Amino acid sequence: MQPRELIEQLEAHPVLPSGTDERFNGYGVMGLPFRSGHILALRRFSATSIGPGYTSVWHRAPNGDWIFYTNVGASVSCPRYYGAAARDAVETPIDLEWLASDRLHVRIAVAPLEWDVTVAPTPATRLMNFMGSVLPGSAWRNSTVLSAMSLVAGPILRAGRVGLQGAAPNGQHFIANPKLIWAVVATRARVAGEDLGPAGPVEPQAHLGDFWIPQRGIFAIGEAFFDAFDPSRHSASFVHS
Repeated sequence: MQPRELIEQLEAHPVLPSGTDERFNGYGVMGLPFRSGHILALRRFSATSIGPGYTSVWHRAPNGDWIFYTNVGASVSCPRYYGAAARDAVETPIDLEWLASDRLHVRIAVAPLEWDVTVAPTPATRLMNFMGSVLPGSAWRNSTVLSAMSLVAGPILRAGRVGLQGAAPNGQHFIANPKLIWAVVATRARVAGEDLGPAGPVEPQAHLGDFWIPQRGIFAIGEAFFDAFDPSRHSASFVHS
């Protein structure tokens, strides 16, 4: 099925992964760098264990400043884990519209941001999806398996360094399970009136804690897991001070 069909099913019947940690199920653009030095990422979780489903857009400017836009509060969305590395976290409506089975439009009026993403399978994404399909469920939470997958995925996808587990900026340990992936084959974005230009890798490769932003656009459907918040070990700061 095409991405839009799979996501319509996901939205109609959200399923939360089992466990006792903080859990998420949804889709998004793991990261998309532009040659201009900008970076965009998208998270849309239809089910979470910490609150309502939500949408978040991440923007990094060429000077390295990150802003997280979320349609729910920072304490129950991405800044809960990554906010300590961000300049700002903005709660605002975010519009997602599938213009075709493989083309997504993202709009944030307050930014303002307009972003089009077209995705497609490639030989590399098909190979990674096949490898993922034969893994037992327990393997997706196994540290050794995830380390091996990270080492393999980077060169195959030409995405640079890949981190499927590690520490987020606020201190929680995370596991990312991209169960199905596609390549971003076309994109155009404007932020605050600026055309971000063509997609392409940034140097040095950007990261938030141990989560490395892929050096090419990757669209994924999958799950994520984080340590339950512990004020003795984790930062409650949702923006960098």
